[in-house]
Amino acid sequence: MTQGRSIRLFLVDGTPNGLLTAEIMNWIGHVLTGPRSKLSELVQRPECGRTGIYFLVGPDPENSLRPLVYIGESDDVSTRLKQHNRPEVAGPGGGKDFWERVCLITSKDQNLTKAHVKYLESLLIKNAADVGRCKLINGTAHEYINLPESDRADMAFFAEQIRTVLPVLGFDFLRGRPTPASQQLAQTPEALPQSPRFTLEVPRHGIKAMGQEVDGEFFVFKGSLARGSWVGTERGYQSLYNQLCEDGVLVESDGTRIFNEDQSFSSPSAAAAVVSGRSANGRISWKAEGSGMTYGEWQDQQVSAAAAQPEATEPTW
Repeated sequence: MTQGRSIRLFLVDGTPNGLLTAEIMNWIGHVLTGPRSKLSELVQRPECGRTGIYFLVGPDPENSLRPLVYIGESDDVSTRLKQHNRPEVAGPGGGKDFWERVCLITSKDQNLTKAHVKYLESLLIKNAADVGRCKLINGTAHEYINLPESDRADMAFFAEQIRTVLPVLGFDFLRGRPTPASQQLAQTPEALPQSPRFTLEVPRHGIKAMGQEVDGEFFVFKGSLARGSWVGTERGYQSLYNQLCEDGVLVESDGTRIFNEDQSFSSPSAAAAVVSGRSANGRISWKAEGSGMTYGEWQDQQVSAAAAQPEATEPTW
């Protein structure tokens, strides 16, 4: 069983849209994040004068599915952030227009060195590229390995904590993708997700898709078929359907479209809409293999089974 973690969040100015700090129990790292509109306040914080790693995050106007992300490091993060805040049209100097939020990670014991953060930057850029949840604008990343073996192990642990805390703050681009059962054949049965495999069929349009819920995301498996074009109203998940076509996830195949890879969705309804080419209720569209239960019925069964379990009682002494 995975152990729980304690993360301490602090609203610096008492508002949910202002500066925020985060710390994990027994971790020397310190996280500070805020919107670009609060940059003047953020750069005055003592953390910004330390050596650290930082992320600039903003929307991609050409891709609604993934944000734009820049990963950097500096001996004095405040100086770099001031440079990045300059207009990009001003020419060389580090100005960047795209970002709307910033997140920086420093060390509470101030023992992070320039070598450490250069290694961290290299590690996290590679991680973000491998995960594929964002579009990196760093350009070519150079692998930095000029660090003793023991320090590399420490930084691997440090990076793991960063990947744990960032999704809690709304930064999802380093979160690993869960593996659907179609890729888990080599694992033990205990490691398999609890969700059954689901199917969605529209026979008159030659559509059949397979999917599964894994770690809170609904996956549609590679090889599943979807509607050849969007036929629903111009709202809802049409932009998601079009984006997957542009990205090459949905490719044309004899009047339909085929999933070129396993694709995760935020909900079964989002997955059902893309497969059907129109708005769809995923809770009733997806049917479990073998039992024929809808996704909604299966989920209700899980909740009822959990509610029927006896409550844990406090020990008496």
